[in-house]
Amino acid sequence: MAEYKPPALPAPFNSTNPAPELLTQGAEGHLYKTFSLDPSIPAALKVRPSKPYRHPILDRRLTRQRIIQEARCLAKLVREGVSVPAVLALDWEGQGGDEAGWGGAWLMMEWIDGPVVRVVLEQWEAWMKKNASSLDAAQLEQENARVKALLRRIGKALGGLHKAGVVHGDLTTSNLMLRLPAEDTEAKASPTGVSTQGEVVLIDFGLASQSVQDEDRAVDLYVLERAIGSTHPRSEPFMEELVHGYRESHRGAISTLKRLEDNPVPLSPPSPMTMTECFLPYG
Repeated sequence: MAEYKPPALPAPFNSTNPAPELLTQGAEGHLYKTFSLDPSIPAALKVRPSKPYRHPILDRRLTRQRIIQEARCLAKLVREGVSVPAVLALDWEGQGGDEAGWGGAWLMMEWIDGPVVRVVLEQWEAWMKKNASSLDAAQLEQENARVKALLRRIGKALGGLHKAGVVHGDLTTSNLMLRLPAEDTEAKASPTGVSTQGEVVLIDFGLASQSVQDEDRAVDLYVLERAIGSTHPRSEPFMEELVHGYRESHRGAISTLKRLEDNPVPLSPPSPMTMTECFLPYG
């Protein structure tokens, strides 16, 4: 099988040194590690390439709308004090244009130095599966308490997101990160060697929208609950801690949790923003 070759990068990233490093690729976008202004300042670059199978006018409108919607949500959340990557730069017109063979859009964001929550839980669960029988009751309780505390922080982070009037739309442990503290001693103290310390940061807002509806918020909770249940079986029994953290985060949490309990299956998707609503507030 031939090695995958991503689409050409837009200007100015097609001539930077060092070149952006491809980290992940999805159906709608590619994520790179690059730098902002100076090679010593890392940044995350999300590129939405144009789709040749779509009509050019429709493609440009969709690409523009989605990248601006994501940037607008991030900018709003930063203003509200929610822990998300800050927006550093944005090009929704596809610099280079059709004449250069590239009509996509890109978004440069703050680089988050830390692990993905999915990896943290996978490493912790893998160690516990092998070695839990060698721990005494106190050690076992201490290990469980570390994951409970992490899930409670995740619940609070999600509550802050909803309090700000934004729903994520694709909330899994792959879209949560831990911002490393200045000094992390937890990994050394734990026999697992895995640290659960750090501020919870929400990432990847490609499907996010602005909504204050309990139904839309409940869908976020439902998706995350299902994701944890399917990928982190040892952590699933501690889901109540996430719910506690969410309940304590904002006044509207109670009605959202009741909506989740009454009918967790989404009845309708969050309403997308119009093109007029999508423009970022500058100045």
